[in-house]
Amino acid sequence: MHVIYGGTFDPIHHGHLRLALEIADALAVTRVHLVPCHIPPHRGSTGASSEQRLELIRMAIGDEPCLRVDDRELRRAGASYTADTLRQLRHELGPDEPLVMVVGTDAFAAFDRWREWADIPGLAHIVVVKRPGSDLPVGSEAARLVRERRADGPEALNSAPCGAVLELDPPLLDISATGIRQRIADGRSPRYLTPDSVWQRIQALGLYGACPAGNF
Repeated sequence: MHVIYGGTFDPIHHGHLRLALEIADALAVTRVHLVPCHIPPHRGSTGASSEQRLELIRMAIGDEPCLRVDDRELRRAGASYTADTLRQLRHELGPDEPLVMVVGTDAFAAFDRWREWADIPGLAHIVVVKRPGSDLPVGSEAARLVRERRADGPEALNSAPCGAVLELDPPLLDISATGIRQRIADGRSPRYLTPDSVWQRIQALGLYGACPAGNF
């Protein structure tokens, strides 16, 4: 089973990292691939460049054997669309390998506004991570997909290459990249919200309004 967890990771933080490991445990896989978005089609510009975000992700992962970074969207020109990424992966993995994409309920609620969203279940399984205070709207396409394609459990994802939707409710760290960016812009330290190596590099690069100070 090949599992991808995409996002802007602007910047990556302990909530992202812990969730990736929780997903690995829940799905009983040895590896989760973090896929940073190059140009997000549904939000404004990122606070750090694609190359800077990629560098921070690699620093954050360090020597953790369960996590890998997949920079394919950064190597692809133009906006980053999930359907394009999944088609590329399906071509590489072949027709029979289970492919899984991870998405939060907040993003999945607008699933029918993604480009070529109707093609996605034919390319991959979808793992929807429940987020506090974020529910799927009643009558939405996202809610219909969960109802019609619901997987009984993680083991069901191994029985087919794609097509199922699995809801997971793992323990989550209440950390947001938006909050970290605002904290840095306000001159406050984000230490312990993101790895020390990441925070030090943010300071060195002056990202998000950080002063290049030598302390935390």
